[in-house]
Amino acid sequence: MNHLRTATNTGLLALVLALGACSSQPMQTTAGETATSLNVALSSSLFAQNEVPPVMSTASGTVEAYLNKRTNLLSWTVNYAGLSGPVTAAHFHGPAVAGQNAGVVVPMTGSLVNPIVGSATITAAQLPDLMAGKWYVNLHTAVSPGGEIRGQVIVKP
Repeated sequence: MNHLRTATNTGLLALVLALGACSSQPMQTTAGETATSLNVALSSSLFAQNEVPPVMSTASGTVEAYLNKRTNLLSWTVNYAGLSGPVTAAHFHGPAVAGQNAGVVVPMTGSLVNPIVGSATITAAQLPDLMAGKWYVNLHTAVSPGGEIRGQVIVKP
């Protein structure tokens, strides 16, 4: 019975060590592609003075987003504080550089309560503008229906 217990424990230890070795290596997905090279980190800082035209508000926010380059799945978390009231709409807009307005390219659906968490698949045609910093996030409120805070989405260095 002790031999069986020792063999079982040795087998479990070998399995744990093998799993640990696997987890320390980047996940291989296709030839030469790793999980970390597959995701692009994006971010934005949202402020009222970024609106076009600027609005009077002390609100601010941040966007942390990730794009899966294989599936074009864009996932985001938006945090905000100090808005004049509840968020009535939230969107990614583009293509536009800072100081210009553009139409909605990806609406944020579901709960708009802080934090706003969501995802959507973007098209291959939208990808170049997003990667070039030509998208912005806009949070709208009843007091500022055109947007209360806004920020350009950029690739994190």
